[in-house]
Parts: sequence; structure tokens; C-alpha cells
Amino acid sequence: MKSNREREKKRTVRGEITAFLSLVFVLLVSFILALTESSMIQTSKNQKRMDVDRALYSVFGEYQKDLLEDYDIFAFDMSYGSGQFEEDLLLNRMAYYGNPGIEQEITDLQLLTDNGGQAFREQVLAYMESKDGIDLIQNLVGLSEKWEEQEIKGEAVSEEIDQLIGQNEEILPEEFDGITEAKKSGLLSLVLPKTFILSSKSINPAEMLSAGNKESGWGSFPQRSNTGGVKGKVLYEQYILETFGSATEPHGKNRNLDYEIEYMISGKSSDEENLRSVVRQLFCFRLAMNYVYLLSDAKKQGEAGALALALAAVALHPEAAEGLKQILLLLWCFGESVMDLRALLSGKRAALMKSEETWQLSLESVFRIGSGEDGMEGMDAEDGMTYMQYLQILLFMKGEEELTMRTLDRIEQNIRFEKGHSHFHADQCVTKLKVKSTAEIRTGITYSFPAYFGYS
Repeated sequence: MKSNREREKKRTVRGEITAFLSLVFVLLVSFILALTESSMIQTSKNQKRMDVDRALYSVFGEYQKDLLEDYDIFAFDMSYGSGQFEEDLLLNRMAYYGNPGIEQEITDLQLLTDNGGQAFREQVLAYMESKDGIDLIQNLVGLSEKWEEQEIKGEAVSEEIDQLIGQNEEILPEEFDGITEAKKSGLLSLVLPKTFILSSKSINPAEMLSAGNKESGWGSFPQRSNTGGVKGKVLYEQYILETFGSATEPHGKNRNLDYEIEYMISGKSSDEENLRSVVRQLFCFRLAMNYVYLLSDAKKQGEAGALALALAAVALHPEAAEGLKQILLLLWCFGESVMDLRALLSGKRAALMKSEETWQLSLESVFRIGSGEDGMEGMDAEDGMTYMQYLQILLFMKGEEELTMRTLDRIEQNIRFEKGHSHFHADQCVTKLKVKSTAEIRTGITYSFPAYFGYS
């Protein structure tokens, strides 16, 4: 009996162990299956992410080649050459590159022209900072701060010339006729070198990006700070000087404006108007600087006084000698400034601050300005400034957004006219993108995740 009970007890223990192992086995299999399921789901999620990343890399790899090759800017044309700004074109392109079963929504989109061309300016500064040998020309930065004051003084000097001539017109000797008529004929024709061929190209300002007719992105992206600081402004203007043409250094072929830097400064509709505006600003500055020097030169003051006395005596109006002296000094400054502009537009250098060595025009030569005997050209001042350096000062005085948008005007127009891409729009070029993707992992299970890519 004892033996039977022991055997029965052993069978019971064995039965209990078998049930426990069975339960453990079931739990273990369930755990393994759960791990396998989780792994399959996670693998599917990773695969979907990879699909979206691949599509984004592929889309951003289709950057506008002319924009990069000619202007060192990364962006892709969202219209794909059609000129149509539609989200579906971009979404379809991403689907083409391998997003099966994934629904996508563009949550954030940055265009090259957004926020006053912020993305464009950031890329320009990053490019310029990567270059070696950039001179920050701090002396020109300091000069630009005084430019407006000197320009106002120059305007006042010009007005004073007109006023004095008008008040003394009846007693002015005939020697003054040539220079006074030349002044009335127009400044641009007076300062252009004889070999200079004036461009007749023009644009329609209403069609420009800077006129405000542009597409806009949405959402938010991190922005570089202080793009308008002193260093940033100088680097940006250096980019303009290297990339775009001017009246003395045209760039490219088949562009619809040749004087591009002058356009960025003045924003007029034609090369002639832009050059006329820039010449006026340069002339007023030179007029003020020359007048400051002339007032400090006793020798030249004496020459003007002696000639004024002689002219007044010949005209039988000795009382007019002092007035004639002032007119002579002002016209002398006028003539010297004409010579400065002729030098600059000939590719020469004009002295910033005049000295006895760099003063070009004799008093007697003033009366030949604008006449048939006027064959005079400006001198090349060894330590002077070039036309392009003067332009950089004018660029430095422009507002950040205004200058950036006018730069984009020229890029857009050049790619259309010079490169033949008639449907190109800078405001349809994407630089950064965020998308929300929703993928079906399996029936009843979906996975939503964000993705971002941008040119940096």
C-alpha cells in the first residue's frame, strides 16, 4: 500500500510540473511572438521613414542648376519648369521617388523669397564666409556713414550755383555761357566719356519680385541672426560686386539690364535711368568733397578772386567781383566733379580727399566744359577709389530687404533671359521643407511621423 501511494504521489508531482512547463512555454511563445510583432512593426516604421527620407533627398537633389552654377545658391523649382505654384506637383514628385502607401501633408515650406529673401541672404553669407581673402574694407564702411551728409551738402552747392547764376545772369561775361549751358543740358551727357556707349535696355518694374507680386511659404524655420550687421552687409555687397554687372564692368550675355548694380541701388526701369540716378548721387558727393578742399586752398581762392576782378572790370561791373568769385569757385567745383565722374566711368580712380597733386582742372579749363573744345578726361589718382568702390558705399546705405529683393529681381530675370528658362520664378524655389507622413503598417495600424530637409 505504501508503495502505491508513493507512486501516485510521484505521478501527481509530474503532472504539476508538466502543467507549469506548459504555462511557461505558452508565455514564452507569446513573448517571442510579441517581440516578433513589435520588431516587424518597428521595422516597417523604419522602412517608411527611410522611404520618406529617400524621397526628400531625391527631391532636394533636383536643385536648379543655373541658380547654383551662376549664383552659388541651392534651391529647387517647385513648379518643375511649369511656372505653376501647386503643392500637388511636389507631393507627386515625392510619391514618384518611392512613397507607396504613404499620405503626406506639407506642414512647413520655406521659399527663397520668404521674409524679405531671408533664406537667400543666409546662403549668400554662408558662401562668402567660406571664401578666403575677403577684405571687410572698414574704411568704406565708415565713409558710408558720412555719405548722406555729404550728398545733402552737394545738393546744396548745386542749388547755390543755380541760384547765383540766376541772380547775376545779366552781368555774367560771355565766358560763362559754355559752362552754364552745359550744366543745363544734363549731367549724364556731360560726365560720360566719349567712348562710352550708353545702354538702352529696360524692364517693366511691375513684373519684378520687389514690386510685391510673389508667392509665400508657410510655417517657421530657424533663422540666422544679424544678417544685416556690418560684417554681413559688407560680405553681401561683396557678393553683389563679384556676381553682377555695372556700367564699367558688364557681366553675362543677353541680360535685360546691363547696369545691374545701379539697378539695385536705384530701382529704376532702364539702364539709363539707373545710371543717371547713381551718377547724380556720386556727383553730389564729389561736389561737396571738392568744395571743402577748394575753400581750404588759398592759392586757388586767389586765382578765382583775381579772375573775378578782371571779368567784373571788363563787364564794367566792379561791384560784382565778389559775387563772380563765388560763382567761379562753385563752377570750378562743378567742373572738377565732372572730371571725377569721367575718370570713374572710364575705369580710373578718383581721389577721395583732394590735394594739390590730385586736383585736375585749371580755372581756365572750366570754361571749356561742355563746349566743342572739351576733350578733357579725368586723371587716374594713384590712391583713389574706383567706380565699383563708390558703388559699394551706395549699396551699404540701402536697406537689407530692399537690396535683397532687388538682387533676386536680377537673378530671376537673368535665368529667364540669359538661360532661356522663361517660366522660372525665384518665389517658387524651395529651400526648406517639413512634411507630415501617415503610413499604413498593416490593417488597422497606421504610423504618423514628421520629416524635415533643407539646404544649409
